[in-house]
Amino acid sequence: MALAAIMDPVRLDTGLISGTSGKDAEVRVFKGIPYAAAPVDKLRWRAPQPAAHWDGVRKADEFGAICMQAAGGRGPAPQMSEDCLFLNVWTAAKSANERRPVMVWLHPGGYTSGSGSSPAYDGENLAKKGVVLVTINYRLGIFGFFSHPELTSESDRHASGNYAFMDQIAALQWVQKNIAAFGGDPRRVTVFGDSAGAASLSNLVGSPLAKGLFQRAIAESGAWLGLSVNPMRTLAEAEQAGLKTAATLGAKSLAELRAKPAAELLKAGRGGGPVIDGWVLPEDVGKIFAEGKQNDVPILVGSNKDEGTFFIQPAGAERFIEQERRRFGDLADTFFKLYPAGSDEEANASQLAAFRDELGFVMRNWARLQTKTGKSKAYLYYFTHEPPLAEGSPRGGRGSGATHGAEAQYVFENLLGNRPWTALDRQLADTISSYWVNFATHGDPNGKGLPQWPAYDEKRNSRPMVLGDTVEVGPEPNQSQLAFYQALYEKAAAR
Repeated sequence: MALAAIMDPVRLDTGLISGTSGKDAEVRVFKGIPYAAAPVDKLRWRAPQPAAHWDGVRKADEFGAICMQAAGGRGPAPQMSEDCLFLNVWTAAKSANERRPVMVWLHPGGYTSGSGSSPAYDGENLAKKGVVLVTINYRLGIFGFFSHPELTSESDRHASGNYAFMDQIAALQWVQKNIAAFGGDPRRVTVFGDSAGAASLSNLVGSPLAKGLFQRAIAESGAWLGLSVNPMRTLAEAEQAGLKTAATLGAKSLAELRAKPAAELLKAGRGGGPVIDGWVLPEDVGKIFAEGKQNDVPILVGSNKDEGTFFIQPAGAERFIEQERRRFGDLADTFFKLYPAGSDEEANASQLAAFRDELGFVMRNWARLQTKTGKSKAYLYYFTHEPPLAEGSPRGGRGSGATHGAEAQYVFENLLGNRPWTALDRQLADTISSYWVNFATHGDPNGKGLPQWPAYDEKRNSRPMVLGDTVEVGPEPNQSQLAFYQALYEKAAAR
């Protein structure tokens, strides 16, 4: 088998690096490349700064440290550190002149865990299909999302909070400067992500700072609302939360907070997620989309049939009714007509159905608003295939069915773990990954040998592509459910 001809060393804007062979000798892998300076000491809670230059050839044969996160977070890297702004590249290009499409993965983990070095997101199989694949780390939890009046004051943009998004933007700027050296095309960059990675991406689509850094977007089960219809936090709200965290830590100033060990901060709080900081996110992202001011890029978005099994523990009828009445207020009666709770069993089924439908609305709403610009196309999917259970796992337990994040292993064609994978699983992984690569290549998922996937159109075709045991265009959505979540969305937007 021919070797990939991207020869070491590769020249970056910061120096020379050497990589290593993938499992297949046609693929070259470059691990642990710093895309920004370590955000430590005085750089904690600042916008990422340029990575330092180095002399000689830096070995890029081991993943860098994962970002600070609670024990049990997704990520197999050998150590965890605040010094974690690394990315990884897989390429099968035979020369730097090939200009292959580029895919940049934003990992999931609820903004509090995960890394770009997880085996689940190994990029070799996608690289073999013709893209240059990049995975990144970005700051998490209190390190990625922390606002404080002193931070806002010291910022030349009078903003604080969205450091995780600043990291992602810095990584995309690195791609623009350096990806051609790996045979990638900086003018054909697709950012894709799952869950918090997808939500991150929607905020990048809404951010003026990310304009021109990518040309396509693929979002799997997550948007600027998160996974449900929720209002975005204001800077003032985030600053107040930051003051409470500082008080919990016994810190009277920003200097004292920066002097705290990372492990102590990690125990103090999760961080708050996206904030309308006036800079990265100049206003509520829903308003940016409603006004058509988002970055105008084609999108491929969707959700899964059993999203809620990843999160939800059955509540029973009494608790379900109480919490939904508290949440929906004057919309509660309409909600319970759609999702009845006459018994514990019925309530538990409704709880899962409502979670599924709300996240389905969130993704469909993004497709609807993105196509309103009249330029970019949107493609909507609905993932229904149930992966085989790991040996010993109870049927119907947590994470069963086509659960939240289940599609990612098919996207990457990484069918890992102790599961009885079948020929159908492998065929579906080939189909889904081919759709994703085609979209990254042409802005359209369709290609030879694949079922035809029509673009989303609110009036003429609002049916999703079902990615299941059979891959086919799905039925029309339930209009009553859509109307309910639209009313909820408009209520949240009017806050």
